[in-house]
Amino acid sequence: MANALKVGSVISLCSLRIRRGTTSSTSTATSHCSLLSNAPRFHPKFLFFSLPSSPNPYGFPSLCTLSSSSSSTGEAVTEAITSSNGNGEAAENSGIKELAGLLDIRVGHILRAWKHDEADSLYVEEVDIGEPEPRIICSGLVKYIPLEHLQGRKVIVLSNLKPRNMRGVKSCGMLMAASDAKHENVELLFPPEEATAGERIWFGTEDEKDNQSAAATPNQIQKKKVWELVQPHLKTDGSCIAMLGEHVMRTSVGSVACQSLQNANIS
Repeated sequence: MANALKVGSVISLCSLRIRRGTTSSTSTATSHCSLLSNAPRFHPKFLFFSLPSSPNPYGFPSLCTLSSSSSSTGEAVTEAITSSNGNGEAAENSGIKELAGLLDIRVGHILRAWKHDEADSLYVEEVDIGEPEPRIICSGLVKYIPLEHLQGRKVIVLSNLKPRNMRGVKSCGMLMAASDAKHENVELLFPPEEATAGERIWFGTEDEKDNQSAAATPNQIQKKKVWELVQPHLKTDGSCIAMLGEHVMRTSVGSVACQSLQNANIS
């Protein structure tokens, strides 16, 4: 406190003498102000309000630093898109498969379904995908599938799309389905009955299950248009098996399929 008062007195004295405008006051003020350079220096009481020139000198973690997992996933998205735009069919197929690996497609179990109160074409489903709470998902299936055929059914859910408000209901995902060219017939994709709700789907051979990449975030999926790039390559084959090009859509207990639509688009 004494040091602080001393410094304050020196500053006041400097100001007084400078205002008088005498020649001696200038030199005296200079000599008195030089005392400030010898005054004790205090460390800032609140380090968070300082603006250090060197990065993070106090060792506090930066709140703006991306986690390594988020950064690596973002790099994976960029690399996959670059590969999908490569030269040659093989390069394109490889890139599309990498992109598809960024989608978080899971086995779902519809716990209950009902008609949307505000939209005649929509169902609302409560779907278990292995999370602590079921997802609420809206689907435009009223014209194609009777409501009773949804109750208790195993389905395939694309779970890392950004939520959408559909006539007052927040829809957090999409039920995947096959449809013919004219979109007159639509059938839900389904896993083997033994598949566990929440299991992640992959494309390829049985041995590739353990090589799945981390799923991208909903923001990354939207920003990089991952679903829009992958979707045109999803179809059923002649046996109604869901395929990504030549790669089978799989669960740990078997492949994903629809009931009867062959060579159909999947969305």
